[in-house]
Amino acid sequence: MKRLEIAIIPGDGIGPEVLNGTRLVLDAVASRAGVEMRYTELLAGGIAIDATGEPLPDATVAACKRSDAVLLGAVGGPRWDTLPGDRRPERALLGLREALGLFANLRPARLYSALSGSSPLHPDISAQGMDILFVRELTGGMYFGERGRRLGPNGPEAFDTECYSVGEIERVARVGFEAAAGRKGRLTSVDKANVLESSRLWRETVIAMSAEYPAVTLDHLYVDNASMQLIRRPFDFDVIVTSNMFGDILSDEAAMITGSIGLLPSASVGQPGTPAMYEPIHGSAPDLAGRDVANPLASILSAAMMLRLSFQMDAEADAVEKAVSRVLDAGYRTADILQGSGSTRIGTQEMSRLVAEHL
Repeated sequence: MKRLEIAIIPGDGIGPEVLNGTRLVLDAVASRAGVEMRYTELLAGGIAIDATGEPLPDATVAACKRSDAVLLGAVGGPRWDTLPGDRRPERALLGLREALGLFANLRPARLYSALSGSSPLHPDISAQGMDILFVRELTGGMYFGERGRRLGPNGPEAFDTECYSVGEIERVARVGFEAAAGRKGRLTSVDKANVLESSRLWRETVIAMSAEYPAVTLDHLYVDNASMQLIRRPFDFDVIVTSNMFGDILSDEAAMITGSIGLLPSASVGQPGTPAMYEPIHGSAPDLAGRDVANPLASILSAAMMLRLSFQMDAEADAVEKAVSRVLDAGYRTADILQGSGSTRIGTQEMSRLVAEHL
């Protein structure tokens, strides 16, 4: 029997609950597929600070490197907000990305037909649906550039530096081109090349790479225009590739178009052969922890991405995604999704059980 080694990082807040539901679905998949999924539970985030004094213990990093893939719940919470920046739970995410060499974040944003009424967009727009894959650069740009404070002409000031190399742009752009080639063949590169020098290099590099992908149609949007077009015509996009900061903002905008941030999965990937990390994009929501109200679907769909990208189990990944659609089509909703006539409100555990049942 094939054995898959999966590092599990429950983290903080609702993280343990949504991952428990995800494991229920994965166990059902494993039973049907005839594989063994072996889980190793690890500490990271606030719970790791409480237990070890560090947001990311060395033992966690070592175990993740030995695994075939990493499943993360969520990290952070107000109880750790007073800690210095380099000691806060969120540093665990940055540390894992760096340690595993994860340079591209894949965030699918799909508007399910059953939830078109939950979208804040006009019904004429939401009825046309949305299925976008965001490819966000993950380890460069302003979030990782030189930063500090200094005395300026108008008093104390702070600075954060946006910096990208050709190599950093090429490797994430390649992920975008490859993804587009396997979908509808359209790639939109988002930048701010009319203002930023880093964006001008971004655009030049992406255009140069497009010669390697003649079957992919490439276009470009400034980030402010892209944010407007996501509202005006979300159904026109296929794959969007962009920088760390722009991707952070635009993918969250797309999350709200789907009706709930509790529906969006993600995968952070690096070079082939290295373990990828899968996580829902929602936060730890500590106010919801322990109440059986959190939406597990983003975590379950992240596991579907793991099945497809890390384990090449495409049929099983399709089965999980179709099971989610069937449960939503049947009218089942967690508290974060707008309730409509004929819908049934359920909790974390029941939603997970129903997805497993509908495989």
